[in-house]
Amino acid sequence: MTGQPIPVIIDCDTGVDDALALLFAVRHPDLDLRAVTCVAGNTDVDGVVRNTLTVLEQAGAPDVPVARGAERPLIEPARSARHVHGHDGMGDLGLPAPTRAPAAVDAVTLLHREILASPRPVTLVPTAPLTNIALLLRAHPEVTGNIERIVFMGGAVATGNATPVAEFNVWHDPEAAAILLTAGVPITMYGLDVFHQVVVPGVEVRRLRASAEPGTRLAGELLAHRPTAQGGPAEAEAAGGLGDAGAVCAVADPEGITTRRLPVEVSLAPGPARGQTVVDRRPRPGESEIHEGVREQALLDVALEVDVDRFVKLYLETVERP
Repeated sequence: MTGQPIPVIIDCDTGVDDALALLFAVRHPDLDLRAVTCVAGNTDVDGVVRNTLTVLEQAGAPDVPVARGAERPLIEPARSARHVHGHDGMGDLGLPAPTRAPAAVDAVTLLHREILASPRPVTLVPTAPLTNIALLLRAHPEVTGNIERIVFMGGAVATGNATPVAEFNVWHDPEAAAILLTAGVPITMYGLDVFHQVVVPGVEVRRLRASAEPGTRLAGELLAHRPTAQGGPAEAEAAGGLGDAGAVCAVADPEGITTRRLPVEVSLAPGPARGQTVVDRRPRPGESEIHEGVREQALLDVALEVDVDRFVKLYLETVERP
């Protein structure tokens, strides 16, 4: 990539793989991380703020502003993923407490300020439940005039993880996800269909963990907390998935994913399909549309394939930069 770095704001629930995403964003030369906003998700929002500040310090970027956001979804109660990310949300690695406090403003205020202040349109990268983004879009719809694109980690075309059909970030706050789809800016959905594919081999994970540089070593420790196999060959157990970090890789290198522009809506009704991202891949309208009229659905660039080797190489080269 040539020219000026892409201004990026990450909205996250740090989170092991959110931390991997932050490490990448800080160190990629073509990304200008302007701010990070925090929302409840993988752990409670105060834990997310603490984890985010610690990761930025370990990565050598302590001056990036960080703000506390929503502590629960718009309607649902907060439901953490500590069973995946550890009690502290960061794999219980015993990381030091941050040495500085978050910004004196809330997440929506920081998002509003940084988006409008950017000299060129911002790419917004939510890797968490979308509560902060929904609140921003409802309170300050004018920000869309300076948003280039939203690349969010969330949703699934095929299989969910929170439920058989719903991915965690969308399931955690379906109403917020539905609001995101009405933003009126280009949106890329980096969902579970590509999320699980990008895996760093065990030999590379061990090499990162042996690094003397704190940020590089932290990337290795975090990847080691995300094994891609349990009870299998040692090399498979040692491999670590990039998860959310793949969405930030897709900002730096959009040609690493294959997308299709497809209609998407979020299922909001109570029941087993709540939180599902319903992606319409049919080549032609069906009986429902013929008899009941065509529904208006947001058109998203949905990631369906990913060049795994390309993104692994990109990630490793980036987090090993001083």
